[in-house]
Amino acid sequence: MFNSYLYKFFLLIASLLLIIMPFLVLLLIIVLFNIRQINEYQHGILFTFGKFSKVLNPGWHIVLPIFQSIKKVDLRVRTVDVPTQETLTKDNISVGVNAVLYFKVRDAQKAIINVENFYYATSQLAQTTMRNSVGEVVLDILLSSREDISEKIRSTVDQLTDEWGIEVVNVELKDILIPHGMKRTIAKEAEAERERRAMITKAQGEIAAAKNLKKAAELLGKVPGALHIRTLQSINDISSNQSNTTVWMVPVEMMDAFASMGVKRK
Repeated sequence: MFNSYLYKFFLLIASLLLIIMPFLVLLLIIVLFNIRQINEYQHGILFTFGKFSKVLNPGWHIVLPIFQSIKKVDLRVRTVDVPTQETLTKDNISVGVNAVLYFKVRDAQKAIINVENFYYATSQLAQTTMRNSVGEVVLDILLSSREDISEKIRSTVDQLTDEWGIEVVNVELKDILIPHGMKRTIAKEAEAERERRAMITKAQGEIAAAKNLKKAAELLGKVPGALHIRTLQSINDISSNQSNTTVWMVPVEMMDAFASMGVKRK
């Protein structure tokens, strides 16, 4: 009697398991197919019935099918290659400027909800800002203050993309293209500036040499016999030079005698 009841109990359990097992397997498959993995460098934006629910951190998350959806956002630094932009400087010179911009998503919620495509929007904004910044300076400042202009572009783009949850890390101007004729003009200007500095340096050297010669002449005039010693030293320097030049030395007294004879004849 007891064995018959035990048999019926196990038979009932087995029947229930056979009925429930397909549902359990189906539920397990649904759960496995709706697990979403968010990597360490990502954040997930969860929408329930089309409305924002919360920001998902890295890890495994179950997303209910039909009712919920998820958007993943990469938080790593991205690079935007800003193509060459043709613009005019403040002194009306046509130049071409290209740059590279580095940015990252600071707020994943704003990057998904507030802008349709934050990468494209940031790229277009960087191009416009770069043209405006170049047009506000003259060519000389553009060539000599590239870091300051890059920082100005970075600050402007970072401020305008704050509502999109974007943080601009850095902006670098890669190349500044100027017309070939302007290159020749700049080269001539640089050459003229170098010649001007060389002439100033030469003139300053001549002034210093004249002052030293004046001091030397005053010193030689004060010391008796110093001029003769200097003359002999000059003769010695000339004689040591192995050349075909012949130097005839005439005493100073003889020249003085000729000068006095000319005075007497007059």
